[in-house]
Amino acid sequence: MNKSVFDIKKMDCPSEESMIRMVLERVPSIHEIKFDLSQRQISVIHEDTSEAVLNLLSPLKLGTTLRSSAPFQGQLSGKHGDHSAESATLKVLLLINFGMFVLEFTFGWLAESTGLIADSFDMMADALVYGISLYVVGKSARLQSLSAGLSGVFQILLALFALSEVIRRYIFGSSPDPLSMIGISTLALTANVLCLYLISKHRSGGAHMKASWIFSANDVIVNIGVIISGILVATTSSRLPDLIIGSVIAVVVFVGAIKILRVANASVADTKQL
Repeated sequence: MNKSVFDIKKMDCPSEESMIRMVLERVPSIHEIKFDLSQRQISVIHEDTSEAVLNLLSPLKLGTTLRSSAPFQGQLSGKHGDHSAESATLKVLLLINFGMFVLEFTFGWLAESTGLIADSFDMMADALVYGISLYVVGKSARLQSLSAGLSGVFQILLALFALSEVIRRYIFGSSPDPLSMIGISTLALTANVLCLYLISKHRSGGAHMKASWIFSANDVIVNIGVIISGILVATTSSRLPDLIIGSVIAVVVFVGAIKILRVANASVADTKQL
């Protein structure tokens, strides 16, 4: 067996980490996968050649390069461990994000705020990632890829709906309520801080939890952006800050969905190379 370390230049969100795992874990000759998200690296313990593993990763177009490869003589810890605690935390994260989606969307619609509506879709996108991470455990490779692909399609629809709302409200007018924007975004910020606290107990563990930490940390930045836009709406009496933040969040969701679709499509490529 060999241990190969790969640099993944574009591994910067949980969907990419999840798709890499889906591609590699289905291959019988790969015995262990470890992620280092901070360094954007993965180490793989496998049979056959490192070039064969690289051939599996290259179609993902994440800027994968081989850093090192050497014979492995240690003890395997296994690709799959006891992740019951992490799974329980992911379930809580899913419920929090879905609950905030419902709350933000409802108040966003009533408050005529595209920022809140788009942020609610960002919450739903997070819930989809957590849900897929739980659902695909132990499932077939075909079902894994199908689930991820459907998630990407759904996220694209969410993003397009958010963008259409921005355009509609820009053309026909809107009067976003800054107090609702600030208040609900503060609740969303509190929810994401709670998510960060829950994940912090597992952040040094599995890669899924590290990825979830990054996702929730990014959401905190988005929530602060909506709060700032609410303050600007209140102080300038202009709806433009709300329309701008709504557009930015919608584009972020759309780009994330494209990444998921791209990697999901690549994951159905032939994996019989090993």
